[in-house]
Amino acid sequence: MATVDLTKVILASASPRRRQLLSGAGIEFEAIESMVPEQHIAGEPARDYALRMARDKATAVSSQFPDAIVIGADTIVVCENQILEKPADADDARRMLTMLSARTHTVVTAFVLARGGKILEGSPVESRVTFRKLSDAEIDSYIATDEPFDKAGAYGIQSIGGGFIAHVEGSRDNVMGLPVDHVVAALARYGVRPS
Repeated sequence: MATVDLTKVILASASPRRRQLLSGAGIEFEAIESMVPEQHIAGEPARDYALRMARDKATAVSSQFPDAIVIGADTIVVCENQILEKPADADDARRMLTMLSARTHTVVTAFVLARGGKILEGSPVESRVTFRKLSDAEIDSYIATDEPFDKAGAYGIQSIGGGFIAHVEGSRDNVMGLPVDHVVAALARYGVRPS
């Protein structure tokens, strides 16, 4: 088995949150965006969708860097059986935040490890998030910050949107976009350990 000195790790993502989480865990890596378009298939369950996207991202980058271990990840927000992706515009963000207000929703982040274009392992991880009641003014003020627009479900737990959250059941890192404990444990099985 390779050691951390011999095994290059690539995060197939442009997400600053994922980079921050992986760096914070002490993993040395390079970030390369996969450029894989995110497209939901009608009727596809959220867990399957997130896992498929994580696989596609990991294998796309892995085929270009066959000796590296590539981490692919995808985060999906589900509320009232609806998948909430990144909002298309302010009205879409408002619709999502209004739906999440005073409700509990599920955040699914799937991660996959790949090498040489082949999947090593991966799984979807779920957290349950409960929002407090949001006023229309709070929602409009939040949308004006532009924070919602690059985030599934139109909010970020690590920033202003974290103030909307009353309770998290499960991993907060998972809600941010990467189940760090699961990823670090998986990397260790392939000889990659925190530095």
